[in-house]
Amino acid sequence: MAVVVWIVEGTWPACVDAARAHALRGAEVVLVHVTPADVPGAAHGAFAGLLGRGDGARDPGTRVEHLAAASADRLLAAAAARLGLPCIRRACTGRAGHEVVAAAAGAEVLVVARDGDRTHLGPHSLGPASRFIVDHAPCPVLLVWPEAAPDIDTIPPPPPQSPG
Repeated sequence: MAVVVWIVEGTWPACVDAARAHALRGAEVVLVHVTPADVPGAAHGAFAGLLGRGDGARDPGTRVEHLAAASADRLLAAAAARLGLPCIRRACTGRAGHEVVAAAAGAEVLVVARDGDRTHLGPHSLGPASRFIVDHAPCPVLLVWPEAAPDIDTIPPPPPQSPG
């Protein structure tokens, strides 16, 4: 049984805690962090566009890539330490939704935290990437609140009914 846990800045502790609480003994736990590819790409493009074909060693995109990789490694290490169980750490680069869905192929469960408006119950509590993941996951999804869930009275009212 594989449990895949999406590790994101700001919400990862709740996902790790849920995985630790719900993973069956002996389950393989995979911690997945995705670094967006567009930030280093923008830095590479800016360097090439503004400074021409100069010294590639000065390309800030390379530095951004290294900083992003180091940040992902630190975050995955912190998540693994909090988990306190043997696990696999996987750092990916690309579109978060697509990378997480691909990582969940063959998993028994995928743990994802709400990352949108966490002051109200409802669909807006999911950001675009987590919405994509929930909609496209090839396995069951354990959707957790990163903090206490809002009160039930925060559910949006139903839409008005048209006279008919």
